[in-house]
Amino acid sequence: MQTFIEEFGLIWGAFLATLSLTAVAGALSLVLGTLLATMRVSPVGPLRSFGTAYVEIVRNTPLTLMFFFWVFVAPTFGLLFPELGFWPAVVSLSLYTSSFVCEALRSGVNSVGIGQAEAARSIGLTFGQTLSQVVLPQAWRTAIPPLISVLIALTKNTSVAAGFAFTELVAIQQRLTNTHPADGLFIFFGIGLMYLVITIPLGLLAGQIERKVAFAR
Repeated sequence: MQTFIEEFGLIWGAFLATLSLTAVAGALSLVLGTLLATMRVSPVGPLRSFGTAYVEIVRNTPLTLMFFFWVFVAPTFGLLFPELGFWPAVVSLSLYTSSFVCEALRSGVNSVGIGQAEAARSIGLTFGQTLSQVVLPQAWRTAIPPLISVLIALTKNTSVAAGFAFTELVAIQQRLTNTHPADGLFIFFGIGLMYLVITIPLGLLAGQIERKVAFAR
């Protein structure tokens, strides 16, 4: 316990690093996942095929392998990052998480009655207008709970970055445990508590938003 208190400044810095990684990767995942979901429900065959292939390949690829590619393989092709630890982690987590965001949104799209899309098309709206003005707003409301679960999983997945030159909570936990093995148990539970500080409010937020956007089916 003494070590956790004395090194709290270091732990707090790692907490902020984890939080920033979650926030940036989460925002990018939502944008990319929305684009992929649009592709998957598109009437254009090549776009639909690309979205399907991306989701199936990325979702079934280990996250560690994704990190390995962007940290060690991509630089051999000239794909260099301005900051070794943070940005490869952002890219890896964003590309990986976007496939889950896509599926959560696609399930929301499928929950919207087909009659609404047909009515929108009957009054002259294009596919893009129908999707953006009629379907996606309802799909987002339906998909909020699973999307929050995806973001919670993203928060926990940031721990993988500890093995790829990014100093976040797990990296600090390993460093402090190696330096102060006698306090290893307190450090372990302390770091776990720091993750709960992020994930529990997300879960509470999911419930609150779900109640606000609930609508009669």
